[in-house]
Amino acid sequence: QVTGHLDDCTCDVETIDAFNNYKLFPRLNELLESDYFRYYKVNLKKPCPFWNDNSHCGIRDCAVKPCPSEEVPDGVRSGSFKYSEEANNLAEECEEAKRLGAVDGSLSEETQQAMLQWTRHDDSSDSFCEADDISSPDAEYVDLLLNPERYTGYKGPDAWKIWNSIYEENCFKPQNVKRPLAPGRGICVEKRAFYKLISGLHASINIHLSARYLLQDTWSEKKWGPNVTEFQQRFDEVITRGEGPRRLKNLYFLYLIELRALSKVLPFFQRPAFQLYTGNKSQDVEMKNLLLEILHLAKSFPLHFDENSFFAGNKKEAAKLKEEFRLHFKNISKIMDCVGCFKCRLWGKLQTQGLGTALKILFSENLIEKIPEGGPSYGFQLTRQEIVALFNAFGRL
Repeated sequence: QVTGHLDDCTCDVETIDAFNNYKLFPRLNELLESDYFRYYKVNLKKPCPFWNDNSHCGIRDCAVKPCPSEEVPDGVRSGSFKYSEEANNLAEECEEAKRLGAVDGSLSEETQQAMLQWTRHDDSSDSFCEADDISSPDAEYVDLLLNPERYTGYKGPDAWKIWNSIYEENCFKPQNVKRPLAPGRGICVEKRAFYKLISGLHASINIHLSARYLLQDTWSEKKWGPNVTEFQQRFDEVITRGEGPRRLKNLYFLYLIELRALSKVLPFFQRPAFQLYTGNKSQDVEMKNLLLEILHLAKSFPLHFDENSFFAGNKKEAAKLKEEFRLHFKNISKIMDCVGCFKCRLWGKLQTQGLGTALKILFSENLIEKIPEGGPSYGFQLTRQEIVALFNAFGRL
């Protein structure tokens, strides 16, 4: 049912499918399995800034727990987590969440050494996201390959509250229209695009949870796989009264925006001074070549989204709108600290930071064009965090 032309673009679903499935995705997947891209540093203990989230406390404390200590060599453990009294009172709910949502925090010695090097490459010039303080003792490296995004049992009112606040507080929309917003109700292209990006992100996350659903849970084995019913409830045209296919089209729109950012950021990565530094010299060179191949491929896509239609009007109005856009998005990145399930929070933060980085790139085009081929890039910077988030978020799409 999801075919044909996409609104606000010159592109269509079929062109994207063919380009992604046969050309881009296999290469991108290989890149994301490399050491540079699989470790993401994140602070999962930041308090929710918008409401008192005691209701999540038990789940979150348990889900934070990394591998049982006997499985992890002493030197490798990235920190110990203590249960709060409140968590102990919620033992049953807690056990369930720990089983489904626990994050595997084990890292090898060499990786820990490489981490020290990576932090030197990080300087914060963040703009669209509320960045984690990477030097905080609460910030830890997580191996994304050991912690795949999948259904963790996190659902119900708490999960709804997150999405509702994202839509209600952060989506530009006519005041009298209740979510979800039908297109073409008199809002400008930028605000419509903003809504579609959030809807696309929501669709993407829902697809992952439906595709990796806990189908079997017995003492002998846990089995994750596609849950068609769950998928249909969210996307079937009849069940969703026509909303589902539109949500999926918004996912394509999000893909185009992030693809466009990749095509624009090539000069930053092309500089000889830029390295994907992990300490393994031959692998670092190989991965940088693969990265550049992916970016050249992104650039070759024939039907890119034209971001020049964004903020193209009156200069003063455009600047005001851009700032509004940035602040709304920053708020969404803060809401991710209110997600009760640890693993959902990890992937929520990573994907919003990835999209925030894509927006930062699109809004920094003139700075990127001025990057000198040799020497430092003063005007435009990306931290390692932003780079890892950008490519992993695109990988999820």
